[in-house]
Amino acid sequence: MSTELPLADVPLPAPFARRSGKETGTGEGVAGWSPRDPAGAVEAHLRNFVPALESLRAQSPQLAAWGEELARRLLAGNRLLAAGNGGSAAEAQHLTAELVGRFDGERAPFSAISLHADTSAVTAIANDYGFEELYARQVRAHGRPRDILLLLSTSGKSPNLLRAAKTAARMGVTTWALTGRGPNPLSLSCDETIAVEGPAANAQECHLIAVHAICRAFDAEVDRHGLRGARQGARP
Repeated sequence: MSTELPLADVPLPAPFARRSGKETGTGEGVAGWSPRDPAGAVEAHLRNFVPALESLRAQSPQLAAWGEELARRLLAGNRLLAAGNGGSAAEAQHLTAELVGRFDGERAPFSAISLHADTSAVTAIANDYGFEELYARQVRAHGRPRDILLLLSTSGKSPNLLRAAKTAARMGVTTWALTGRGPNPLSLSCDETIAVEGPAANAQECHLIAVHAICRAFDAEVDRHGLRGARQGARP
């Protein structure tokens, strides 16, 4: 006979228990919902997205500036390095795919590398040097002065990203951070930051919008230079 409790009787871990006022744990900053109320959880999640998006929208000039500067650097032969952990790694790879492939219009490919995507390098570095060194070592391998390193993190506290930012700064690589609520250690370690004010999941959703906004500005700047079809410059 099974000794499993019915789902309704399974005690919830403390961070998920219903509380008065704001929830904690995965319900970060969300009032009045419980995991036992799926419809309420969805409604709360969607409701939290609106202020997170507004915080990103308030930084639209910075997004445009990043897209423009990224276009200028890559047209000159520099490259983008991007990194994150978990879902943020997926967002980083989404951006590099848009640049090496294309966004939504035909243009030349540009040099962009997601530092988590080479599984042999990732596992070798993590095994031999530790996970905290994962991205810093690759920055030393691939980075050159005036390249851009974009680091994505909802917490802004990942040790491997902080080490990568420090390494890039020593090498003359420009560092940008796309984070959740700020200020945070990563935002304070990078040259420029766009911080989304909202729970981690909503911040990460806004990061995808930010990636696409950067691509819009990037393509517009490439078009402005009349260079939609070809990349100029040569990498040293």
